[in-house]
Amino acid sequence: MLRDSYNRIIRDLRISLTDRCNFRCFYCLPNGEPPLARKDTILTFEEIEYIADIFVSLGIEKIRLTGGEPMLRRHIESLISKLSKLKPDLKDLALTTNGFDIPRRAEALKAAGLDRMTISLDTLDTNRFRDITGVDSLSDVLDAIESAKRHGFEPVKINAVIVRDVNDDELVDFARFARNTGVEMRFIEYMPLDSGHDWDRSKVVPGREIYQTINHVYPLELKDASRGSETSWKYNFADGEPGGIGIIAPVTEMFCGACSRIRLTADGQIRTCLFSTAEHNLRDYLRSGATRSELVEYIENVTLKKEARHRINDSDFVPASRTMSFIGG
Repeated sequence: MLRDSYNRIIRDLRISLTDRCNFRCFYCLPNGEPPLARKDTILTFEEIEYIADIFVSLGIEKIRLTGGEPMLRRHIESLISKLSKLKPDLKDLALTTNGFDIPRRAEALKAAGLDRMTISLDTLDTNRFRDITGVDSLSDVLDAIESAKRHGFEPVKINAVIVRDVNDDELVDFARFARNTGVEMRFIEYMPLDSGHDWDRSKVVPGREIYQTINHVYPLELKDASRGSETSWKYNFADGEPGGIGIIAPVTEMFCGACSRIRLTADGQIRTCLFSTAEHNLRDYLRSGATRSELVEYIENVTLKKEARHRINDSDFVPASRTMSFIGG
């Protein structure tokens, strides 16, 4: 098992495939950033497959492919097919996406071995969607959700970042959307990871407030008494209607003590925490000719450096060394 110095078992690897994205969400990549140099900088699929195999041999059970927008990486189905060969030791292979190109490629993704996908949707209003993302694609994202359901990516999870005075008035509408479609709506507190560095604590809508607002209209039942190493508290609708609610509250209810995650950026840097101010260059060590056993030792040593917790709520908080589009969700 891969363990950190606080005896937390690391079972979940997030792999960013690209820093690029075709959306410009204000809480992530509002103005764009200079992209990574392509050929020599980002990991090849062969390198990702090799590194993933090592991580799985160390006890990683879940791999999530992220970005940027991972569907912008050409021939992603080929990588998924390679990673799916790590099953059954790899128990879950998932994708986080803005929905780009999902209707056209969902069948191929499923055939390649992708188990689940999470789709980002921060509003159900067409004009507001354009304001939040910079693109006029709400109908495309809704089509992507329907396509994901039709092709058996269950449960389909929908991520919504909730920001005060931006979309917090849609909480009940989102809950109704979950009931009508059978998806799991996951509400995420606004975090300081945007490239514009405009995060404002007053814009954070606490998870408890999200719960109370929805529960007042659609009573909720806690699905599991213990969250375990999951990021969200999960709820069913008390009246038995389909769909569900997940609340992820890293700012007001941090869950660092049970964190089981580690991250690999598109350019091959290991990040031990979403908010790390340091990275560990696995790419260059791999390309230097390090043996498999040397790479195992390197990963184990880096994991021991995993932080006890993030420091968002501390007076000396320093933002992460890179923003979300480079880190991967």
